[in-house]
Amino acid sequence: MKILNKIMRLLQKSMSSPKSSIGDMIFCNNTIDSRLKHAGMTELLDFCKSLIIATILTLSIVFVFASPLYAVRVKDIATVGGVRDNQLVGYGLVIGLNGTGDKKGTWFTIRSVTSMLTKMGISIDPSLVSVKNVAAVIVTAKLPPFARKGNKIDVIISSIGDATSLQGGTLLLTPLKGPNQAVYAVAQGPVSLGGYIGGGGGDTVQKNHATVGRIAGGAIVEREVEMSINDRKDVTISLRNQDFSTAVRLSEAINHSLQQKIAYPEDSGTVVMSIPSEYQNRAVELIAVVENLDVQVDAAAKVVLNERTGTVVMGENVRISTVAISHGNLTIQVKTQIEVSQPGAFSKGETVVVPQKDVSVEEPQARLMVLQSGVTVDEVVRALNSVGVTPRDLIAILQAIKVAGALQAELEII
Repeated sequence: MKILNKIMRLLQKSMSSPKSSIGDMIFCNNTIDSRLKHAGMTELLDFCKSLIIATILTLSIVFVFASPLYAVRVKDIATVGGVRDNQLVGYGLVIGLNGTGDKKGTWFTIRSVTSMLTKMGISIDPSLVSVKNVAAVIVTAKLPPFARKGNKIDVIISSIGDATSLQGGTLLLTPLKGPNQAVYAVAQGPVSLGGYIGGGGGDTVQKNHATVGRIAGGAIVEREVEMSINDRKDVTISLRNQDFSTAVRLSEAINHSLQQKIAYPEDSGTVVMSIPSEYQNRAVELIAVVENLDVQVDAAAKVVLNERTGTVVMGENVRISTVAISHGNLTIQVKTQIEVSQPGAFSKGETVVVPQKDVSVEEPQARLMVLQSGVTVDEVVRALNSVGVTPRDLIAILQAIKVAGALQAELEII
């Protein structure tokens, strides 16, 4: 009776705390096994062991399915409406190049240099200016949503003339403007390429791209973008990949976490969340809570093909209906060998070039295979790889399966 009472106590404990009681159940199984064997109660031993094993399996299944599957944080799949970067662009000059700047015929570079010198009080004839050490560039940057005056941001410098390299150059003071033509930042500093170009005598050695550079922290913010979060009455959360199921799950996760119904899906890519009274003027804290919630992400089945590189990317939800596949390769090879026909000695003939062409056709025997309904893409790829199908052959086969209506997924070619 003492042993049975201990079993009942462990079962009651397992129902209240599944995680911590599985180990206790295993320990109890070993203890009961030794004690019942010692008492000679074989039938009761078998019954108790069966009961404990069944309980352990049940608790394991409950524990596995209770945890979120494929869950990701909200901040990794969505953004807050209105919180975004702003694009900036400007025109500038890179000086100090070692003869790798724009050529003499690049008139906009020459006019930019003469205009800059004129503003500095130096008048010069544009025809006398040589710009081989100067390059005209476009400077681009991203202004973060809450950047303040004095913050530094990275800039990218790209040549727009015929300069061969920006190596060793320095960007002069360049205003960066937004779409409203207002100046939001100014950039200046030495250009970093991450590569080089050199050589001589007709030989050139180049590493990476030499006409595009970067200045880390090369721009200083001079104007702020007005944006307020705390005075909002509601917050819009935008999914990066639109999906109705994910939008519904996101709203349910928010409502469950805050214990009140404040969020609802507006469409497949937008969830609107009202700010509750306890978070009035504290919207930033509410967003911090929401963006760390875990949400199960769903997506439509899709197969992406890149014919230029032979790349095939398939999602896990792709399914194929019953279909028979037979794929063969036809190879036609034409070889041309040039032969020279020489005339005989003291003859009036001419030397003639005679091309000899050899044409060969090879068509290996194709194998026919049947794929049953419901098979996964992994099984399809394994079956095709077993017969030596190349990535480009796989692209053609997947396109044919889609045309036949057997591929239950969206086919996208990039």
